[in-house]
Order: sequence, then C-alpha cells, then structure tokens
Amino acid sequence: MQSIALLSLNLGNSTTRTLARIEDMRDHCMVAPTARGGGHTLWVLGHLAYIEALVIRRFMLGEENPLAAWEPIFDGEEPHADRDCYPPFDEILATCRDMRTWTASHVESLTEDDLDVSSANVPQGWESTFGTVRLCVQYVADHWLMHRGQLADARRAAGVDRMWV
Repeated sequence: MQSIALLSLNLGNSTTRTLARIEDMRDHCMVAPTARGGGHTLWVLGHLAYIEALVIRRFMLGEENPLAAWEPIFDGEEPHADRDCYPPFDEILATCRDMRTWTASHVESLTEDDLDVSSANVPQGWESTFGTVRLCVQYVADHWLMHRGQLADARRAAGVDRMWV
C-alpha cells in the first residue's frame, strides 16, 4: 500500500468513527464532558471543521481559511455553555462534512510525490507538524480521532451508551 492510500484510509476511518459519535449526540450536544466544563459535542464538531480548514487550506495550500470567522468560537479559549453562541448543529455538521469531503477529494488528486511537497504557509516553529502536505493530511485525520476521548466523556456525562466501533 502506498502512503497516499493509507492517508485516504485514515481520513475515511476518522470521519466515520468520529461523526457517528457526534451525530448520535445531536440531542445532547451541549452536555459538557466534565463537571468543570470543556469541549461539548457541538464545540468539538465546529472545532474539527475550523481546524481542518486552517491546516489544509491555510497552512498546506496557503489559501485563506474559509472558516476564519469561526476562530473566536471554535479555536478560542473555553467553549461557551450558551448554545446561542453557536451556529445551528445541522449547519455546523454540514460544514464539517464539506470540509472533510473537500480534503478527501484533494488528497485523491495528489500523487505520492506530492505528499512530500512543502506546505505553503507553515507557522514558524511548526515545521515538524505541518511542514509538508503529508504531515498536514495526517494531522487532520489524527485530530478527529484525538477528540474521540472528549466525545466519549461527553457521552458518558449525558448518559448515552458507549460506542464500540
């Protein structure tokens, strides 16, 4: 298997496994994962979309982040407990799906050699994380899986059964 196929597989797996947990929490999307707050499901969903756009479009390709307006609510300090601070769940979900679909489609257009091209707009000091196309794509796949623990805690706090897949 070439690494581009592995990256595509990782994107697909992280999408399927993470969105299943998020969609299942639609009615409980504002339940905090801990008694001290934290990233509830609605925040995680928007955060995944925002970071995907930041890493792929801004860092990797050097374009403007199409979700830059979301930065204050999905990449700021603490997530807000007030639902009115956020766009509707379905809007965030659709945007998140669109970002991942765009990323997956872009990856499908790449060659194995394209993966080692330097990213267009790497933040200084982050070269080992975002320095190449390969690193950026793997980061966004990993980022979705990284937040599954937070989603598991939110599910537990909401009294929703654990998902095993």
